[in-house]
Amino acid sequence: MTNTEATVTERAEETATVPGQFDPATEARLDQIDRDATRHVDDNRPQKTKNGYAADWKAWQRFCAETGLPELAVRSGTLVLFTEWCWIQPGYRPGLFLAPATIDRRLAGVVVTARRQHKLTLAADVAEEARALLKAKVRAMEKAGETRGRGPAPALLVRHMELIVPTLPDNLQGIRDLSIMTMHFAIAGREHELAWLRERHISEDPEGRGLIADIRISKNFPRVVQVPYGSRAHLCPVRAYRRWKEASGIGDDPDGFAYRRLNSRWHTVTDEGLSPEAIGDVITRLGERADLDIRPTGHSPRRGLVTESARAGNDDRQAEKQGGWAKGSKVMRRYREDDDGFKENALHGVL
Repeated sequence: MTNTEATVTERAEETATVPGQFDPATEARLDQIDRDATRHVDDNRPQKTKNGYAADWKAWQRFCAETGLPELAVRSGTLVLFTEWCWIQPGYRPGLFLAPATIDRRLAGVVVTARRQHKLTLAADVAEEARALLKAKVRAMEKAGETRGRGPAPALLVRHMELIVPTLPDNLQGIRDLSIMTMHFAIAGREHELAWLRERHISEDPEGRGLIADIRISKNFPRVVQVPYGSRAHLCPVRAYRRWKEASGIGDDPDGFAYRRLNSRWHTVTDEGLSPEAIGDVITRLGERADLDIRPTGHSPRRGLVTESARAGNDDRQAEKQGGWAKGSKVMRRYREDDDGFKENALHGVL
């Protein structure tokens, strides 16, 4: 082979298409598709989740500004430093510091944002050392008797709802709030899942066994939940929703919100839906009116169903399906285990 032929061959090899790489025009188009895909996923993520991720990244930006680190330096070591920084940040009330759960969520938010928004390639265990540090700090905190944050939401149990029902006003608000509480409990819902339910998402079972809730907007997994009749008529989610639907006059617009705001003056039904925060406020207000021994939040009905289901002897898989938890969810089992002290106790059969 002559020198000229060898040069031509080398150039041809240099310009040959590398697997997975394309010409500039194709690469530009694929990059745009990637950006559009990221935006599409973000658009379909619940607003509360998006707000949380945005707040987490904003905290990361403040940390980077104070420490002189570049924002895209999301690494194992910098996440450890971020955890130390978060540990001394003020909490929701003067004199308190950030709750461990908030710091853990911030770690997740930073990693997710770095991967999805900034396209960083991060190891699956990039936050492992940071979380190990956080666990060590929590152990030391508990040993010292320190308290941070509000703590886990208390479970809204059947006995609580029994006390709430007699305190409900005999008007549209009372009818609506009863339906929100019982439906929230029945589907082990999150606040945003209740807020985004539309009329067409709650339908009658063709065989007359109750209702079918099609939960399209969910933090984890969209799901279809069967809601059977309750044995207590005054706490039955099926009867409560039908009463709300009839009293409110909704049902003509399939895309209308299932649960709506009421006019503050005339108490008539508006076309506006309730925000996730408003759903939580309803649950808290019901607890305050009934003077419960707990202060329920928007997460309490979800936790309550898991607790009551376990007490009734139902399999964990049924609660997983009802509330849209991943198979083998540790979070869901912690809800159940918190109540297992009397059911599974070393004193049984001893004294």
